[in-house]
Amino acid sequence: MNLRRVTIYLSLGLVTLVAPRWSEATLGEPAESIARDGEALSAVARSSTSRTGYTIAEISSATTCIREYVTTSGTVFAVAWNGLAHPDLSVLLGSYNQEYRDALGRQPRRLGRRQTQVKSDRVVVETWGHMRNLQGRAYLPELVPEGVSLYDIH
Repeated sequence: MNLRRVTIYLSLGLVTLVAPRWSEATLGEPAESIARDGEALSAVARSSTSRTGYTIAEISSATTCIREYVTTSGTVFAVAWNGLAHPDLSVLLGSYNQEYRDALGRQPRRLGRRQTQVKSDRVVVETWGHMRNLQGRAYLPELVPEGVSLYDIH
C-alpha cells in the first residue's frame, strides 16, 4: 500500500515537471491564448466587444476582471485588469515576464500606496488602486494599433 502511494506521488510529480504549462503567453501571442489564460487564472469568458482597430475579450475570475485587447490581425497587444487582487502577471505577460521583472528590480523601492509604471524596451506595465480596487494594464507599445489611444486600455 505504501509503495503504491509513493509510486502515485512520484508519477504525479514527474507529470508536473514534464507537462507543458497551459499558458506561457498572452502579450504578443495569438488571440487563442486567451482561452488558456482563462484556464490558468481559473476565469471564465464573459464577453467580447469589437472596436475600431481592435477587439476586447473579457474574462473574469472570482476576484478579478481581465480585458485582453486584440488587433485585427489577431495578436494580443494589451491587457488590463481590476478587482480585489492583481492577477498572476507571469500568465498575462508570458514571454515578456522576465523582462518586466528585470525592469522592476532596477526601480527604487517606495513605501506606501502608489501608482507604479515599469517600462522596459518592449513592454510597459502600470498598476494603481487601493485595497479591494486594484487596477493595472500592460501593453506592447510597438503593437498598439494606429489610432488607438492608451486611454482606451483600461
